[in-house]
Amino acid sequence: MAVEVTVLILSGVIAVIVIGELLIIQAREAMARSSSEPGRQQWTWDGCPRHGQSLFTEEKFGQAEKTELDAHFENLLARADSTKNWTEKILRQTEVLLQPNPSARVEEFLYEKLDRKVPSRVTNGELLAQYMAEAASELGPTTPYGKTLTKVAEAEKRLGAAERDFIHTASINFLTPLRNFLEGDWKTISKERRLLQNRRLDLDACKARLKKAKAAEAKATLWNDEVDKSEQELRVAQTEFDRQAEVTRLLLEGISSTHVNHLRCLHEFVESQTTYYAQCYRHMLDLQKQLGSSQGAIFPGTFVGTTEPASPPLSSTSPTTTAATMPVEPSVTGLAPPGETALCLEEVAPPASGTRKARVLYDYEAADSSELALLADELITVYSLPGMDPDWLIGERGNKKGRVPVTYLELLS
Repeated sequence: MAVEVTVLILSGVIAVIVIGELLIIQAREAMARSSSEPGRQQWTWDGCPRHGQSLFTEEKFGQAEKTELDAHFENLLARADSTKNWTEKILRQTEVLLQPNPSARVEEFLYEKLDRKVPSRVTNGELLAQYMAEAASELGPTTPYGKTLTKVAEAEKRLGAAERDFIHTASINFLTPLRNFLEGDWKTISKERRLLQNRRLDLDACKARLKKAKAAEAKATLWNDEVDKSEQELRVAQTEFDRQAEVTRLLLEGISSTHVNHLRCLHEFVESQTTYYAQCYRHMLDLQKQLGSSQGAIFPGTFVGTTEPASPPLSSTSPTTTAATMPVEPSVTGLAPPGETALCLEEVAPPASGTRKARVLYDYEAADSSELALLADELITVYSLPGMDPDWLIGERGNKKGRVPVTYLELLS
């Protein structure tokens, strides 16, 4: 435990150092570019021109006039900010979903920043499978417990492999596009927004100088040249501001295309998640059959569905989607308790009272002649008999009769 805490602390310290160095390098490069270009304003640490920094402060305190943007432009800015904030939150939480271990996430972050390949990591399911296999080997692979450990270990190994594929697919189809937006398109938008802010401050400064020159012109004729110069500077500043506003507007309107791209990625993420859970369902169903739980051979009631109606399956023709949403079949012990002869369905008569109507929730294919095949949304008559498994009922539809699982039915009053 102490070693893990130490590794986590060291990883966090290294991450902070790396991020700090990257930020310093980017700041130095930006300052070098701005100072090397002729005719450029000298920028301060917050991205504002030196003469505009005081103007920006005066605007905040209401001591200077500010050129306002139109309502549509302000809506585009708010929409872009909202998109960026929610994209960050969704990205971070998806990373937590795919990798709950914070130290592992820090390690992956460091490898990514250093442009190195992340080493392959054993999933929790695969590690559990390894421990179970070793336990079975040591405790006796021929004993009932050892045999069961071996079977469960194989299933857990398959689950771990499915999880690995899901994480890989989700990272490529969902996380990568979100990161590309934040590290690419959003940085471009932010840069152009800062330029627009600087152009606006230049424009407001020219307006203030022109206003001051005109006020002085009323007192003396010596300010005529200053007024002309201020008007020329104002025209130039207005032209640059309008040009930068149009560039920024086009980038902000491109957020709609970003939403379309993120929507497609979201569909792919849901599809990969559906495939993953469908694979898990099939692996566990196979394990259930291997352990004999579905026949009540080991522990009656294991993997038994509840009697409450389950959520209806997704309307899709995809076999993986259907498999992921169908309820687990309840255990079958027959119509009579163990050790007794099963009742003949032809001889079974419904009780005088106690029959009910039920609506079928899902299609059900009869496993043998003693069961009744079901179609979704049809109505059947059901009743129970003494000694029956509580997870099963007798269902009748016309002249057909057979056992039906309770989890596939919604009992009507």
